[in-house]
Amino acid sequence: MARKNPFANILTDKEQPAERSVVEYAARGASRSILGTLDEMAARADKLATGETIVELDPDMIDASFVRDRRAHNEQEFNELLEAIRENGQNSPILVRPHPKASGRYMAVFGHRRLLVAKTLGRKVRAVVKEMVDHEHVVTLGQENSARSNAPFIERALFAADLARLRYDEDHAIILKALSIDRTTLSKMLSVAALPASVLEAIGEAKGVGRDRWYELKLLMDKPSNQDVAFEVIKEEGFAALPSDTRFDRLVQRLKAIRTRKRVQAGPEKRSWSPTGGSVSADITADAKRFTLAIKAKSSEARAFGDYLSENLDRLYEAFRRDSTQPREEP
Repeated sequence: MARKNPFANILTDKEQPAERSVVEYAARGASRSILGTLDEMAARADKLATGETIVELDPDMIDASFVRDRRAHNEQEFNELLEAIRENGQNSPILVRPHPKASGRYMAVFGHRRLLVAKTLGRKVRAVVKEMVDHEHVVTLGQENSARSNAPFIERALFAADLARLRYDEDHAIILKALSIDRTTLSKMLSVAALPASVLEAIGEAKGVGRDRWYELKLLMDKPSNQDVAFEVIKEEGFAALPSDTRFDRLVQRLKAIRTRKRVQAGPEKRSWSPTGGSVSADITADAKRFTLAIKAKSSEARAFGDYLSENLDRLYEAFRRDSTQPREEP
């Protein structure tokens, strides 16, 4: 619906000319331009109220979003954006909303890097102002985030975890809508986002690492002993200097190596024994925590030898302890 002329009430009844006179007079001279400007201003106000008009705002009047879609700061990408805006201007506006708690201020919905560039360059930022409530804010931000082809999986996972903590609903419908994902993907996102914060910070955005590889790391980290190894790896000299994707690969490789080494060592040792000239033999199976001796013979000697060992276990064990605690002589 068209907005009523915002200056109509300035004139008194006596000052307002007859309707016919306005129509005739408006068709010529400067008054035609004035009336056209008033209509244009009214239409502009309508568009601004619905978030269709781009305005220029002081960056210092805009606060960051209460939930963020980006965690890592890529210095190279930021500098490239800064130089592009310095040379060509800001082609794409950011989206802001009137601040829900601070009158006269705004809150950024998306476009935080462009906002920071404007602050750095000392310029006003081009923005669209739109009224919205919090859940509309997060859906808009999430959909803008999902539209970026280079959005790292871990950033989207952490964003999903932030929304889950806000508990807008019980079935995560808003998160699914915001990120355009299914429940299986959301479940994996929330699992990955629950990894230790120190590990996530040490790895960084890892742009080339997708959902399945992040979930593989999560499964590896489910073992408490592997977490201890991960904390050691991220503190190693030179780890932080590696590219983000390489840091991820290094950590996964180290954790997989531990699993492979344990699997190789887990195989029990097997050997056999038989006395010279005896009729019995034994199969021996041993690992780190178990020793099995299976005695066999064609006659009843196997049973008799087994009984003899059983009856003398106390004496044999005491002899073992005595021999194992005695200091060995130097050769």
